[in-house]
Amino acid sequence: MNTKLTLTIEKDVIEKAKEYAARQGQSLSSLVENYFKHITFEKKEEPKKSELKPLPESFMKLKGCLKHEGEFDYKEELTKALMEKYGL
Repeated sequence: MNTKLTLTIEKDVIEKAKEYAARQGQSLSSLVENYFKHITFEKKEEPKKSELKPLPESFMKLKGCLKHEGEFDYKEELTKALMEKYGL
């Protein structure tokens, strides 16, 4: 059963989303519905560590190559970099 939903979204975002949906050959409503399905999909049980494949040796060689002093807040640094990149 379909139910109507009202969303408040920036006009330029809606326009770009409509263009994207058209390129994909679907409606904006189906695009939003599929996104909601994707983010609310319940994953199966996480694999046990013993079931995970080991990382490649080339990747393991990178361990310790980045150095930083004191506490490092990844989210804060990412936010700063994105703000600088997009002039916010």
